[in-house]
Amino acid sequence: MSLATRRTFLQAAAAGLAARYAFAQNPKIPSTPLGDNLYLLTGAGANVVAYTGPDGVVMVDGGLAQSAAALAQAVAALPGARPVRTLFNTHWHPEQTGSNQALGQAGVTIIAQENTRLWLQQNIIWPWNHQTFKKLAKIAQPNKTFYDKGALDSGIRYGYIPDAAHTDGDLYVYFPQQNVLAVGDAAYGQGWPVVDWWTGGWIGGIFGGLQRIQSISNKDTKIVPAQGPVLSYADIVEQTEMYGTIYDRLNQMLNKGHSPSEGVAAKPAKEFEAKMGNPDEFIRRSFESLWAYLSPDA
Repeated sequence: MSLATRRTFLQAAAAGLAARYAFAQNPKIPSTPLGDNLYLLTGAGANVVAYTGPDGVVMVDGGLAQSAAALAQAVAALPGARPVRTLFNTHWHPEQTGSNQALGQAGVTIIAQENTRLWLQQNIIWPWNHQTFKKLAKIAQPNKTFYDKGALDSGIRYGYIPDAAHTDGDLYVYFPQQNVLAVGDAAYGQGWPVVDWWTGGWIGGIFGGLQRIQSISNKDTKIVPAQGPVLSYADIVEQTEMYGTIYDRLNQMLNKGHSPSEGVAAKPAKEFEAKMGNPDEFIRRSFESLWAYLSPDA
C-alpha cells in the first residue's frame, strides 16, 4: 500500500469511527403521534411519551443519560413544543432517569412514586450479575413524590402500581383526552421482562400489575410500555394470561421444594418460547423473586 493510499485509508477509517461515536452520543430519536399533542419518541434507551401542552411539555421517562441531549433536541422539535415543565420517572432504572440531571438543573418538576426516590438516593448492586447503579445527585432526584395517585392541572392522571410488577416504585401516567396509558416496564412490548427482585419486582407482581392495567384502561386504550411497540388492551389480556400461567407453575414448583435451576429445567414457559424467545434468565429470576414474597425465610 502506498503512503498516499494508506493516508487516505486511515482518514476514511477515522471519519467512520468519528461518525459512529457521534451516532452513539446523539442517536436518532424519531417521533410518532399518539393523539392530539401527544408523541412517542423511540431510540433513547426506553420509550418516551411527550405531551406538548400550552403550559409546557410533560414527559414520561427520560431515556438513558447518554441520549439525554439528543432526546432534548427531539422533544424541542415537536410541533407546538415549549420548555419541559414536568418529567415522570416510571421507576428508578437508568433507562427512565437519564434526563433527570439536565432537567433537574433546569428547574423541571420530576415526579415519581416515593419508593423510586428512595432507590435513587442509594447505590444499588444487582446480586445476580453485580451490575452497579450509582445514586443520583440531589438535583437529579425526583422533587415531587406521591404514594397513591395524583393529577396535573392539564387533566393528566397518574398513579402507583403497587403490585411490584417491575420494581416496588412503578407508576402509570394516563392521558384521558388521547386515551393513552404509559406504564413503564409494568408491561413489556418485546422479549421477556427483567425481574428486578432486588428492588421489589416479582413474577406475581407482573401478573397483578397487568390485571391492574386492565382495570384502569379500556378496549380502545393505547398502552405504552417502556420497551417495544405500543400495546392494545387485547395484548395486555394475552400477557396477563401468559404470566398468570407461568406464575402458577413456578408457585407449584416452589411449594414442592424445587430450586431455581430445577424451575428453569422444567420449561414452565415452553409453549410461549416460539413467540417470546429463550426464557431461561426470566424463569430463573422469576423463581428467585418468589422467595421474598412467598418464602421470606428461604
